[in-house]
Amino acid sequence: MTHTPFIDFLINWGIMSLSLWVASYLFNGLKFSDKSSLLIAALLLGFFNAVLRPVMIVLTLPLTLVTFGFFLLVINALIIQLVAALVKGFKVSGFWTAFFVSIFIAAFAFFIELMIPGSTPVVIPTGNTISI
Repeated sequence: MTHTPFIDFLINWGIMSLSLWVASYLFNGLKFSDKSSLLIAALLLGFFNAVLRPVMIVLTLPLTLVTFGFFLLVINALIIQLVAALVKGFKVSGFWTAFFVSIFIAAFAFFIELMIPGSTPVVIPTGNTISI
């Protein structure tokens, strides 16, 4: 099943919104004052992940390589804190809350995408193939 770019955008926004909503119930340090702050935060988080995150990855590439990619988790947490600073009604209690929320959101969104017919979650191939 093929989706138009607008449908893909709506699906991704819905997944991000659902992920943030569930995370707000699991993590005490993540709060939304109302539904609109949740939807705006999900929209901005998706935008910053598409635009700002790749720039930050390129700028911090040496550090990311030295830490074997673990610095990407720090970048994700910083983006969540940036969105929380910009969206009125979205509060994150600190860096570590943002850090663990970013891990949860990535895992939760991955499993939600697995359940959507026609969507293919991003999987990094390992290159270990066996041919007989």
